[in-house]
Amino acid sequence: MDQYTKTYAEKLLLVKEGQMAPMHFHWNKMEDIINRGGGNVLITVYNSTEDGEFANTDVTVNCDGREFTVPAGTQVKLTPGESITIYPYMYHDFHVEEGSGDVLLGEVSMCNDDEHDNRFYEPIGRFPEIEEDEKPYRLLCNEYPKAE
Repeated sequence: MDQYTKTYAEKLLLVKEGQMAPMHFHWNKMEDIINRGGGNVLITVYNSTEDGEFANTDVTVNCDGREFTVPAGTQVKLTPGESITIYPYMYHDFHVEEGSGDVLLGEVSMCNDDEHDNRFYEPIGRFPEIEEDEKPYRLLCNEYPKAE
């Protein structure tokens, strides 16, 4: 099968206080995470070792055209309008700073292969286990039947 020619995508995420994205990295995808408005986002960053553990090394961070280094495990704060570039093998998680309000996040990134490009620090399932009690009325992209 030919590879899709568009190499980028954009997602919008509404992150409410108390929600978080788990610690993970991508083997291939690079992404810019942009605080489009609301409260503040805290993004914890680590480099990865070859065996997928946290490296105890300084992390090079790029925010809005500025490059700087921070110690492993630093929380980088994005206020509204600020962004960070996440490179492959850079562990990251994020959550809303308590008391700052919900956040509209934008992610402009290379297209992601959810099945093969995500490395979660603590293994988790892609979707929660749900016992379906009725037929779905909307399908996820991987649930459509194969075309003949």
